[in-house]
Amino acid sequence: MDFDLSEEQRLLKDSLERLMLEGYDFDHRRKYQNEEAGFSESMWTRYAELGLLALPFPEAYGGFGGGTVEMMIVMESLGQALILEPYFATVVLAGGILRYAANETQKAKLIPAVGEGRTKLAFAYAESNSRYDLFHVETQANQDGNGWLISGAKGLVLHGAAADKIILSARTAGEPRERDGIGLFLVDGEAPGLTRRRYRTQDGLHAAELTLENVRVEAADVIGDPAGAFPVILTVADEAVAALCAEAVGCFAKMQSITLNYLKTRQQFGETIGSFQVLQHRAVDMFAELEQSRSMAMYAAMMAASGDAKERARAISAAKAQIGQSAKAIGHQSIQLHGAVGMTMEYSVGHYFKRVTMIDNLFGNADYHLRRLAFLGGLISDQEDGTQTW
Repeated sequence: MDFDLSEEQRLLKDSLERLMLEGYDFDHRRKYQNEEAGFSESMWTRYAELGLLALPFPEAYGGFGGGTVEMMIVMESLGQALILEPYFATVVLAGGILRYAANETQKAKLIPAVGEGRTKLAFAYAESNSRYDLFHVETQANQDGNGWLISGAKGLVLHGAAADKIILSARTAGEPRERDGIGLFLVDGEAPGLTRRRYRTQDGLHAAELTLENVRVEAADVIGDPAGAFPVILTVADEAVAALCAEAVGCFAKMQSITLNYLKTRQQFGETIGSFQVLQHRAVDMFAELEQSRSMAMYAAMMAASGDAKERARAISAAKAQIGQSAKAIGHQSIQLHGAVGMTMEYSVGHYFKRVTMIDNLFGNADYHLRRLAFLGGLISDQEDGTQTW
């Protein structure tokens, strides 16, 4: 495989690095965190002006037709800056649903609004009993004339309170753990019967708990097949994991850089602590974990667009397992090498550790993906149907 970036991809990377350097150091981030939305609306506008919000969408709808490699470049840069804005929720998650399942009318209406920064989206897929099983859906959608009435609850909806529109999964047929009978519905953020409870997550971002009581969705706002959405959810989830892996690599790179700088400047017994051989060995361990993660994230990005669901799932799970293991290894080393200062709210390295810990748990942690990978390879099989990927 060719892992070299094209000229256009290098320009994208350079533009992002300049933007983050100008507007997103740790002091800026703390200021943005205190804004009413919990992130910077001005930075969101700059993302739109730079074309980041339109990057993965087709050119026919005002996008730039970027692929998973371009998204890897973006997510790694955003991870280094530890951004607060709902880029992942809007562009990667909900945007992925639009790209794969929305009809022409829905795309023409929503994609330009997203690309221009006028509309923020969220994807509500998790429920209290679902754990990492995307097919476990208890929220019910019952047909009512030409529309649907949706009742139930969704949890950990990333940036769900800030979203203008929410795409949610709901069951139209079957039992809670069946893969068939799942639909995707577009709900207005202020729809009657929808209650949103916002809260801050451990990494400083925001999520919401949603309660739906007979929320009406018209037929025009059903996305794709109302009983066959699970394959779309699977595809979007795999691309989302690849994006999260890239974001984690950006976090790892920043954690290593911060830690190395600390080792070079912190003095003890009249010498910089970086001169102690045992600490040098630990710094090398961090570098090795970073490079392993970077390689796996690049592999995941290139395989995320594969039409072979099983091969794609293998690559994605292998990368996610590596990212989860590296998050613990790099996180522990960076905190320990900083001593007590690494745990303070005023110092950035602990915030990066919190973010990569959240990334480890989104869409399945390292243990989950190791089991999934073993199942796909035939080493450990706890399901009868070997064609299933989740």
